[in-house]
Amino acid sequence: MKSVALPLVALIAFAGYTVSVMLQAEQSLIDFGLSLMSQPDTAQVVIDLYLLATLAGVWMYKDARTRGRSVGAVIPYLLITAIFVSVGPLLYLVVRGLQDRKVCA
Repeated sequence: MKSVALPLVALIAFAGYTVSVMLQAEQSLIDFGLSLMSQPDTAQVVIDLYLLATLAGVWMYKDARTRGRSVGAVIPYLLITAIFVSVGPLLYLVVRGLQDRKVCA
């Protein structure tokens, strides 16, 4: 359970916060993203986040292949990562940790 605890807490906290913010938002996610990209300082942060998301996607893919799982098993996590950058890898870590517990049990 130790390997699942930290990513699970982070996932619940961040996903809860994300849902709360999205319910209160006055503009769509796309409009918000476009407004962030319109200024160089905020565009740099967005580019940095998506570079990190790409690296996380590569890691999830390689990790799944190392564990003998198909590429299709990673696609849902990659799609979530493309929209909510940190939620995809956190969810992947939680599910992977739970699957590892079943194998060890």
